[in-house]
Amino acid sequence: MSVSSHIEQLRRKHQTLSEKVEQAQRSPSVDNAVLADLKKQKLRLKEEIERLSSS
Repeated sequence: MSVSSHIEQLRRKHQTLSEKVEQAQRSPSVDNAVLADLKKQKLRLKEEIERLSSS
């Protein structure tokens, strides 16, 4: 797998997590621990994308 295709795959995962976070935030019964975990996963993906893009 090339770096660019790996970055694209990470971006798709990041977008999916963004949608999950938005959906969870709209839910009145959202578990804050679950929401925090989703946000952490999203941040890790963003950092990985930035790291790979700059190399």
